[in-house]
Amino acid sequence: MTDIIVIGGGAAGCMAALAAARRGARVTLLERNPKLGRKLYITGKGRCNVTNDCAVPQVLQNVPHNSRFLTSAVTRFPPESVKAFFEGEGVPLKTERGGRVFPCSDQAADIIDALLRALRRARVAIVQDRACGLLLEAGALAGVKGAHADYPCRAVVIATGGVSYPLTGSTGDGYELARALGHTLLPPRPSLVPLEAEGDLCARMQGLSLRNVGVQVKNSGKKTVYAAQGELLFTHFGLSGPLILSASAHMRDFEREHYTIRIDLKPALEEETLDRRLLREFEENANRDLHNVLEHLAPRLMAPVLAERSGIPADRKVHSITKAERRRLLETMKGLQVEIRGPRPIAEAIVTSGGVKTAEVDPGTMAPNRLPGVFFAGEVLDVDAYTGGFNLQIAWSTGHAAGEGAAQYCRGEDA
Repeated sequence: MTDIIVIGGGAAGCMAALAAARRGARVTLLERNPKLGRKLYITGKGRCNVTNDCAVPQVLQNVPHNSRFLTSAVTRFPPESVKAFFEGEGVPLKTERGGRVFPCSDQAADIIDALLRALRRARVAIVQDRACGLLLEAGALAGVKGAHADYPCRAVVIATGGVSYPLTGSTGDGYELARALGHTLLPPRPSLVPLEAEGDLCARMQGLSLRNVGVQVKNSGKKTVYAAQGELLFTHFGLSGPLILSASAHMRDFEREHYTIRIDLKPALEEETLDRRLLREFEENANRDLHNVLEHLAPRLMAPVLAERSGIPADRKVHSITKAERRRLLETMKGLQVEIRGPRPIAEAIVTSGGVKTAEVDPGTMAPNRLPGVFFAGEVLDVDAYTGGFNLQIAWSTGHAAGEGAAQYCRGEDA
């Protein structure tokens, strides 16, 4: 008889299975897909941003809510432990901008292969099946009901992910299991997701990628809810790219709030410096059309948009542009305004915000307060973070805590 069934073969599930097996438990990993870690293949654009090379306080600072719940798990299995694990499994790692940690090969497959090797060495049984429910006897946990068979066990770790990227198997199964146990579920919302814009401004610049730009997000009350610099992408529906994905994590109330994004094309230049630059360009190209001069200052696709937003005809000779018009152009370049309609569908989100209410889960063992022997890990919990490897760090840490907690439970130990 298996001691522990881990439901879900993603990052959290694999780590939970390993942590439990290394504590002497007999573990079966139940995964509905033919292969483990399908979502890992697409993280970090296929390179797998495994964690962030920082200390525990910095990890928690990058978790927008419920960060205190993660303190114990991340402290016990911090980024340095994640790095040591993969390097110990023969995967050299490198640290890039912003502390992002990747395999030196830039191949997510190396991370998945390392997990598989470790699971085999720990004698974790891997079974392809979908968990349909939990088996109870006299009100106590007795096993897992699968689509193809029943699996008796003493403990269960639910690590099924959220509902983002459903083609990877994240279809909300864990939410149904938790709901059946009577848990409170915070409604799933997209987090780290592209944004849809009003109007056709973004569509006119579709495919244009901007580096080193500034973004400021304001809500209906004109309060700044996010500000940062980085890279963004204009798409047919609106905005995407790392900077926008991070911004979306701060835009959590589209039902009651309207959000506006202001893009600073020249964040390194103060307004006075940029105005002198504009004046110099105008003097040196006095007889040229505005759109020709703007192409010296911004990407070609942006030239007609900047002229239009500034209220200046694109074919005006720059020698006829007034000081007031030049001021409007400067303000547009320092604050190109995009009205946001809402997020893209949750299926396109990198992670899911919402899930099992953390107040109902022990932060040390990931054991909920409903049914002894059940543990949660990863995205099924109401925890999510910003980009930069922090969400995978949450998966590793909560998976490790749940695996150890389940093994302790099976041995009758106190956590």
